[in-house]
Order: sequence, then C-alpha cells, then structure tokens
Amino acid sequence: MLLSAMGLPEGQTLLQYFLGQFSWIQTGDFILRLVLACICGAAIGFERSRRFKGAGIRTHIIVCCGAALVMVVSKYGFGDLISLAGAATNGTRAADPARLAAQVVSGISFLGAGVIFKNNGAVRGLTTAAGIWVTAGIGLAIGTGLIWVGIFCTALIWVLQVIMHRFKIGADSYNAYQIQFTINETPEFHDMFNAQMNEWEATATESRIDHNENGTVTYDITLRTTQTLDMNNLMDFFDGPIKAKSLSLNNLH
Repeated sequence: MLLSAMGLPEGQTLLQYFLGQFSWIQTGDFILRLVLACICGAAIGFERSRRFKGAGIRTHIIVCCGAALVMVVSKYGFGDLISLAGAATNGTRAADPARLAAQVVSGISFLGAGVIFKNNGAVRGLTTAAGIWVTAGIGLAIGTGLIWVGIFCTALIWVLQVIMHRFKIGADSYNAYQIQFTINETPEFHDMFNAQMNEWEATATESRIDHNENGTVTYDITLRTTQTLDMNNLMDFFDGPIKAKSLSLNNLH
C-alpha cells in the first residue's frame, strides 16, 4: 500500500527506485566529474609536493574528489523529494534536506582536525583527515540515494590510495628524518658531511646549530631522501670518522 501510495511502478521496490533515479548516462556524468576532480587535485598536489609542502598529491586528490562528491549530492541527491508524491513526502515539502548534509560536511572537519598533529616541524595526518572527510561525503551520497556514485567514489579513492602508496610520486617518494648529533667540530667536517649527504641523496630542509659551553657543537638537521635511513647508516658515518658525542634519529614520516 505504501509503495503504491508513493507512486512506484507495479512490482518495483524502493531500492530499485533509488538505483533508477538517474539514467546510466547521468550516473556516468557524475562519475566523470569525480575523475576530473581527482585529476585537477593531483595537478595542484604535484606542484605542492615538489616544494615539500605538508599536503601532497594524495591529500589534494582526496579533498578535491570529496568536494566534487558533496557538490553532486547537494545538487542532485534530493530529487526523490520532488518526484515522489504521497505519504512518503508528507511534511517534507517545505523542508530543506541539504541543511543536515551541510552540517555533516562542516562538523566532520573537527574529527579530521583531531588526527592532524605537528612533529618537529613535520605535519602528519593530513591525508587521514582528508580521508575521513571524503568518507563522510560517501555516506551522504549513499544516504541520499546516489548509491552507484558513492560506490564508485569509494573504489576510486581506495585504488588511488593503494597505487600511490606503492608507486610514490613527487615529494611523497621522499622520507623525512630529523638527525641530532653533537661533535667536536673540525675543519674537515663540512666537506665530509656534504659528501655523506650526497651519498644519501639527501636534501636538508631545516637546520639548527648550537655552540655548547664545553666547545662541542650540536646540529639539528631535518632532511629528505628517497633512501631509507636507520641508525646503522648513521653509525657507519658518525661513529667512524666523525666520532660523534651523541646521536639521535627521528623518522618524521
């Protein structure tokens, strides 16, 4: 009785109705918008990653795709309230269903902010926060009946994350480390250290030098390299020709 009162065709379930709200051409148009958003986000993220900024390619892709998805939901996700007539929409004709979706988009940002933190000059958790935000958008899409769009966005983000974790691009392919060491500085040290940095294919992004009262010098250097460094790599150099008084290594990400 309720389905017939809603104006559904004979024998059609409510789920079939929601899946059939849009033709495959319209659904394909929505999917194309998500793909184009990912491409545009990747282009901006690539430029940012080349400058070693905290938000790289993956973060920009997720945010741009999520924004496109939320916009599709906002424009097309409530068509059933307009097309359906009868008991299902009684009391909702003057309502604005998008207001709750808007609250989800802004409210989930507080949850995302909780996973972002700064560690010794390196910002971590941006991609995770962006993932939480786009996950909320996927929930909105499925909740409004854009089921195929939500499923496609889930698969798209999942595939891109897997690929970009395996084949890193731009600054995402670099590892960031913080090295702290104390030495008795010698005239040969700088040439030796520069040669070691070249061997590690490393670039220093931040540095701090403190001259101690006992005559030693403490270096605090943040560097990026495509190689994976550990204490064994450092001990070969700092416990060998340098004879460091103290040494620490912190993997920033």
